Amino acid sequence: MQMYNLLTFFLFNIYYIPMSKNANNSNLATNKKAYHEYEILTEYEAGIELHGTEVKSIRAGKMNLKESIVKIMKNEVYLINCHVSPYEQGNIFNKDPLRTRKLLMHRKEINQLIGKVQEKGLTLVATKAYLKGRKIKMQVALAKGKKLYDKRQTIKDKDINRELERDFKLKFK
Repeated sequence: MQMYNLLTFFLFNIYYIPMSKNANNSNLATNKKAYHEYEILTEYEAGIELHGTEVKSIRAGKMNLKESIVKIMKNEVYLINCHVSPYEQGNIFNKDPLRTRKLLMHRKEINQLIGKVQEKGLTLVATKAYLKGRKIKMQVALAKGKKLYDKRQTIKDKDINRELERDFKLKFK
């Protein structure tokens, strides 16, 4: 009996490698257009209300945040126009790909957002979807729209930084 316990302990410790909580914080979808179109002021984390086949589809990487927006209606936060492709093996249980999904946030955060969105020029944008543990989370950002000349300036800055990095790499190779 004691040999059996020792053997299982030995095998369990070799083959069982626990995952750290940060190991599976992978990005599922990002909204690159939001970073181009808006100046991000603050970011909030929100849960998202999903159905079973939607979760499987999102974990497979079939989510598009490009045209999605975040609205506050009736003191609740909703993700609108976010495309989640239907799950292939889901058959009749698949939901509408563009349906409105509720975002789960604390009441205090929602009240802060309501006050800030009423200011001139501020809006809510979904910037990223990621895994945190076993749950799917959304990163919602309070943002201000960029002018055309601001967009040009950020593109110019990125090009300059890219050239500097390339020169730096070549110099030290």
